[in-house]
Amino acid sequence: MSDQKRLFLLDAYALIFRGYYALIKNPRINSKGMDTSAIMGFMNSLFDVIKREKPDHLAVCFDKGGSAERTELFPEYKANRDETPDAIQVAVPYIQDILKAMHIPSVVLEGWEADDIIGTLSKQAEKEGYKVYMVTPDKDFGQLVSENIFMYRPARMGNGIEIWGIPEIQKRFGVERPEQVIDYLGMMGDASDNIPGLPGVGDKTAKKFIEQFGSMEGLLENTDQLKGKMKEKVEANKELGLLSKKLATICIDCDVTFNAEDYELSRPNSEKVQEIFEELEFRRLNDQFIKIFSGEIDDNQTQVSSTETAKKQAQPAGSGQFSLFGGGDASPATIKDSSSRKTIKDVPHVYQSVAQGMAMKLFLQNLMKQKSVCFDTETTSLNPLEAQLVGIAFSWEATKGYYIPFPEDKNEAQELIEQLRPFFESEAIEKIGQNLKYDIKVLNKYNVQVNGKLFDTMLAHYLINPDMRHNMDVLSETYLNYTPISITELIGKKGKNQLNMRDVPLEKQTEYAVEDADITFQLSQQFRPELSEAKTEDLFNDIEVPLLRVLSDMELEGINLDKAFLNSLSEDLTNDIKTLEEKIYSKAGEEFNIGSPKQLGEILFNKMKLVDKPKKTKTGQYSTSEDVLSYLAKDHEIIQHVLDYRGLTKLKSTYVDALPEQVQPATGRVHTDYMQTVAATGRLSSNNPNLQNIPIRTERGRQVRKAFIPKNENYTLLAADYSQIELRIIAALSEETTMIEAFKNGEDIHASTASKVFNVPIDEVTREQRSNAKTVNFGIIYGVSAFGLSNQTDLSRSEAKELIDTYYKTYPKLRNYMSELVDFARDNGYVQTVLGRRRYLKDINGSNAVVRGAAERNAINAPIQGSAADIIKIAMINIHKKFTEGEYKSKMLLQVHDELVFDIYKPELEILKPLIKSEMENAFKLAVPLDVELGLGENWLVAH
Repeated sequence: MSDQKRLFLLDAYALIFRGYYALIKNPRINSKGMDTSAIMGFMNSLFDVIKREKPDHLAVCFDKGGSAERTELFPEYKANRDETPDAIQVAVPYIQDILKAMHIPSVVLEGWEADDIIGTLSKQAEKEGYKVYMVTPDKDFGQLVSENIFMYRPARMGNGIEIWGIPEIQKRFGVERPEQVIDYLGMMGDASDNIPGLPGVGDKTAKKFIEQFGSMEGLLENTDQLKGKMKEKVEANKELGLLSKKLATICIDCDVTFNAEDYELSRPNSEKVQEIFEELEFRRLNDQFIKIFSGEIDDNQTQVSSTETAKKQAQPAGSGQFSLFGGGDASPATIKDSSSRKTIKDVPHVYQSVAQGMAMKLFLQNLMKQKSVCFDTETTSLNPLEAQLVGIAFSWEATKGYYIPFPEDKNEAQELIEQLRPFFESEAIEKIGQNLKYDIKVLNKYNVQVNGKLFDTMLAHYLINPDMRHNMDVLSETYLNYTPISITELIGKKGKNQLNMRDVPLEKQTEYAVEDADITFQLSQQFRPELSEAKTEDLFNDIEVPLLRVLSDMELEGINLDKAFLNSLSEDLTNDIKTLEEKIYSKAGEEFNIGSPKQLGEILFNKMKLVDKPKKTKTGQYSTSEDVLSYLAKDHEIIQHVLDYRGLTKLKSTYVDALPEQVQPATGRVHTDYMQTVAATGRLSSNNPNLQNIPIRTERGRQVRKAFIPKNENYTLLAADYSQIELRIIAALSEETTMIEAFKNGEDIHASTASKVFNVPIDEVTREQRSNAKTVNFGIIYGVSAFGLSNQTDLSRSEAKELIDTYYKTYPKLRNYMSELVDFARDNGYVQTVLGRRRYLKDINGSNAVVRGAAERNAINAPIQGSAADIIKIAMINIHKKFTEGEYKSKMLLQVHDELVFDIYKPELEILKPLIKSEMENAFKLAVPLDVELGLGENWLVAH
């Protein structure tokens, strides 16, 4: 390893913004309702650098007050930027406190940007013999790269880190020397910084000019060599070009001094760091911190660069013994978890295992006297259909509990569960658990029903704080300030050496299992008043808990699958994909990897030049994302072929080839797992396999539904589908009379809307007019814009805008209702469904327009989508109850958004058809009638 010291300089705001926006669709919200995404994103980047690179010296550079010099030169500099999102404004002081506690310097200079600070420190450190790594995703830093200064672009979206040295800069910007990047940026301009650049000059032209003239000045001195409009534009904007170059130049002599001693990575104040992490509820980051600063770093992990050249240029990370602390005598291994959280070692507890005989008899007598008991099964598998009982833990008093170990022999285990049957089947005793659906399904294998009132802590927390995670460890640490025993302490990490729960000594099994039951019992006590406070008790008791039983029955039943059909469909898809490949290669004039975004982008936009100014990703390659290609597909046949190719390959791998693998050997059926606690709107989600995302818009996608078939020849599939339920809900809630009347009169709502919007009689509405009206009808719920509508239809942007404006004039109450929803959310911080399910919107009053706009769209969408989810849940509960009471052989199998699928025993068909339709249509009374369409068939496609 080279003795050359290495300095890492982090561009704070670039990493903070990047972390925040990476989690924008799934923000990290803690129990206090604080969005911690920006802090978490930044800390992940920082820890990754420390763990991966083991730097000698490190500092974090912040902007403060923007660049006084650039704003003076050009007042519009960065003037187009939105307000910094509130979550980032809140994050920065926390990040600075963490850095302070870690003894990592934050370098801030009023009136200067982080780019300038990093530029100055890099050049100073280079003179002192350091290799410098500028940690930033920002391409502008390319101008600073030299023999000893590198851009270090953090890992992102599954891609590894990239280190750009001189060769990478030459390739990326088409320059000979890195300082020419300034000319490139000056010519091109930068929309994000509001640097104007030269009009009409894009990436390719800038590279061409640099190759031809060497610099901005070289270009401006030789405009006689230009032709036509380009010559006119460049000559007319010479001053603008020089100004743009100046604005793009990173300063390398601002008032900061590199002092090696200050930047040496030293021992952190472990207690202070962990105190802040605890406040923010960062469990994993805290574990990571302890690992990293205890020297437990994987010494085989070395830095990864984008090319062989970079590997040779960049200093590899160290190997062998590593200490993060230069020169100090304190051993890094002495850093301990100083968290104030308690563990089983700190809390006096009485956890007992119950032996057979008199002890068991006394336990059962005591158990049956209780009004409310928490139980937790310990099993051999996470799959309840394969799991065997290893033991069951019980607790009905904090810090106390009992464990009953189960024998491996099936008959002996059945004899033991028979002793517990009176408890499980007692209507008088409330059963508490965390994810009770799992335990209910396991006990079903032993022919034991779980009766009586249920309290599921996972479901309760989902209604209290839908945006947080709901697993027991997180809940325990957040609400009880207690860290439970980790399962890996008992059975080890995943892999071939992982033990089975049966291999664990009884004493350890008891401690682990009873602790779970004890914690869950304590959480139930914590959540009862909170459910009441959030006014979601009724939703919990009347909808979510009863639904838990319905879902467990549906999941246990599973659905029959036609494997032979899927095998033949797989062959057809292979042929279709091959045909598409050939068409794409023929249009492209060469073979390439269609699945590689990089290769595809090069073919479409570099070789075929399908677009004048193709969109690029942050890494500089051409964007071939779904939205980019969809927009271009109607004009370019090859792009449509690529989209079709992607659709078919995904369909084949995700469903056609995967579904047969998910057939349960014991039942010969597919058993999906419905999750109640994932979607914040209240919708169910489906896993292993996900049956809610099977594509239905394409012919091949619909074919997959053909594979789902009835139990046997005595059964038929019945699909019951709510017709336009979300539109009916928005019509009813907005009290939009015109729309309500159309539904009451049984009119085709899309034709009715088209008739009013296009001002033609309903019987003269064209197919295209109806289609456009349908797009607007559904788009309104999701806040569709003129741009979005024109992308989804053949309308121009102005036609789309006119259509939306006319739509709102036609349905004025609808617009008022949507405004009222947003106002309600601004005042209360949440919106709610017809049953009071809340969707909290912390960004609704945010200062950043993009983030606030997303919250406003959710404010409109959540009550509609959530109410539809609530209504179908009521229908499922009521139908399940009728099926159980009538002791019918028919079963409810699937729920897919607004549709229910049943396996109907043919002799019961005429009784159950009207029953299902009636229960669904009368699940909830609105000002608009609910309408359900029924279909029958020998497979799901025909029935649907």
